[in-house]
Amino acid sequence: MSAPAAAPAVTRSEPVPGAPLLEVRDLRKHFPVRKGLLSRVVGQVKAVDGVSFDVREGETLGLVGESGCGKTTVGRSLLRLVEPTSGTVRFGGVDVRAADGRQLRLLRRHMQIIFQDPYASLNPRMSVADIVGEGLRVHRLVSGRRELQDRVRDLLAKVRLDPAYVNRYPHEFSGGQRQRIGIARALSLSPRFIVCDEAVSALDVSIQAQVLNLLMDLRDELSLAFLFVAHDLSVVRHISHRVAVMYLGRIVETADTEDLFSAPKHPYTAALLSAVPVADPARRRTRILLGGDVPSPSNPPPGCAFHTRCPAVMARCRSEAPPTRQAGPGHSYVCHLEPHEAPGTGARS
Repeated sequence: MSAPAAAPAVTRSEPVPGAPLLEVRDLRKHFPVRKGLLSRVVGQVKAVDGVSFDVREGETLGLVGESGCGKTTVGRSLLRLVEPTSGTVRFGGVDVRAADGRQLRLLRRHMQIIFQDPYASLNPRMSVADIVGEGLRVHRLVSGRRELQDRVRDLLAKVRLDPAYVNRYPHEFSGGQRQRIGIARALSLSPRFIVCDEAVSALDVSIQAQVLNLLMDLRDELSLAFLFVAHDLSVVRHISHRVAVMYLGRIVETADTEDLFSAPKHPYTAALLSAVPVADPARRRTRILLGGDVPSPSNPPPGCAFHTRCPAVMARCRSEAPPTRQAGPGHSYVCHLEPHEAPGTGARS
């Protein structure tokens, strides 16, 4: 099977229109920096610093950016695997941050996560039946061991694994098979929304394509919504309806997938896209090289956070926070550049 990057023509089902399933407004997660014998707080690491987006039923929102930009923290904050510092997260109209223990437990039946590392995310002491069926037992959705094993066999078949593997242990599987077990675990409670946290980045390219196609089939069959966290833009283009680009804890551009890849407006997005390999050797892509290092999230620069590396930096970028601009329906970006001044990808025939 070919890699996702070699498949430019992708057919995506359209998400169901209507009110968002997930609404995130001004989400922040700041980690305290402590020093000294008394562990006094001397600063804050602003891992997520004012993120807002929506995800509709049946939709996949890709969340991309460099390592350390806050993508994983966003995903975990939505499920309260880490507690947000501030902001609003509403799932199906319910305030996730205000939910108490019982309400949160009920919400988590509908909100699941697939972790990045298929080797570290499965308990080696538990069989597949125990791993995939743990949620069913905790939420008391099965009446006995036989029913649990039957449900687990059905879930294994759904992720294209042999149901006979139900009593095996993680060390008996390859990385791709382990990730399918992780997907089966996430599906066990019939969720409506799943955070895919770099769900294919640890897999070989050919296995990535198989797992991506499986996720897309499951999304269409079960009307699932995904937040697909990744750093590989080819993978994101393959699976996502819309894409949000993060830099230093903030979303700097959001657009429909094809709009973003064909006409990026933020200089950071354009630089990311310029680094994507082009499958057609007849095409050339002009690389946009960014100078300097990513600033520390504990001491972000004033004005536009990207101004220290931006090839289109202006004087006001260093002192004034950029406005949010609209480049078209559903296409927004945070920059001082007007839409007609924004850069392209640099790709040409």
